[in-house]
Amino acid sequence: MSCDVVDQAAHRLAEHARAWELSRVTVTFHGGEPLLAGRNLIEYAVQAVRRALPPEIEVGFTVQTNGILLNDAFLELFRRYEVRVGVSLDGGRKATDRERRYAHGGGSFDEVSAGLARLRSPRYRHLFSGLLCTVDLRNDPVDVYEQLLMFEPPRLDLLLPHGNWTTPPPGRISTDDRTPYADWLIAIFDRWYGAPRRETDIRLFSAIMSLLLGGPGGTEAVGLEPIDFVIVETDGSIEQGDALKTTEEGMAATGLHVASSRFDEVLALPVVQARQRGLAALGDTCRRCELVQVCGGGHYAHRYRADAGFTNPSVYCLDQQRLIRHIDRRVGHDLRQLLGADR
Repeated sequence: MSCDVVDQAAHRLAEHARAWELSRVTVTFHGGEPLLAGRNLIEYAVQAVRRALPPEIEVGFTVQTNGILLNDAFLELFRRYEVRVGVSLDGGRKATDRERRYAHGGGSFDEVSAGLARLRSPRYRHLFSGLLCTVDLRNDPVDVYEQLLMFEPPRLDLLLPHGNWTTPPPGRISTDDRTPYADWLIAIFDRWYGAPRRETDIRLFSAIMSLLLGGPGGTEAVGLEPIDFVIVETDGSIEQGDALKTTEEGMAATGLHVASSRFDEVLALPVVQARQRGLAALGDTCRRCELVQVCGGGHYAHRYRADAGFTNPSVYCLDQQRLIRHIDRRVGHDLRQLLGADR
């Protein structure tokens, strides 16, 4: 991203924050691998945003990295500007090195572990926002969880791999009533929820529990809350969430650019409004479902089918139903026990 595009994006962010009288905004450096941009550009971007925003608007910065380049120089930069750091990791050595390999075929687990060790040191520990792990059915779920716990993350994000009805995710067959992803996640939920002490937060599980109790979800994966972010690509194009790129070519595009368009213009686009309408945006099957307030139809990109767009249940519908019902039973049982004890 050029410095000109950084300045334009910062201007649009400040313009939007002032117009809506926001008290806080968040900027996430994402990728690809954002650390490849280098320390100078990341520092320039942080300073540009802070210059553009009036002092009464709080700004939080985060970076999502694979951790390989996470050295002391980067961590000093992040410490100086309070940039919180999330690291993408698939589990232990076996799980990570299977997918996250160098061009020469070697695995990257040792380098990621070294980066995480630096991040977890007393000087930088407060910057550690958590680990992101994409579910891989080939890996043992409890082993993955316990391997990730070794890095003492304050939070785990467990993400379903992006797929849809036209291009299903691995192991998800539309004519099959098995629920491999629910089975995988339930194994971790039971290990996490049944632990004698709280070892970390798992955002998906916490969101489902909150929604079951009538609270907010705070994630795209479940619930009916509208989206509250845009993507600025390196060339300045304004796009929707990058998960839409897994549906078909150009699906994330808006045709807008930070040099000529306000962020408010994104909200006016029909393709974005469709995602902001909550229950009304869902098809009949989802609207009739008793779990809709919790499931929310699942991740928007996972509903796609080439001949029917996004008005379908999630390709993970059966998995999500089973996971939500399982969590509901366990939490409901414990709440009844507690309420009974109080009486």
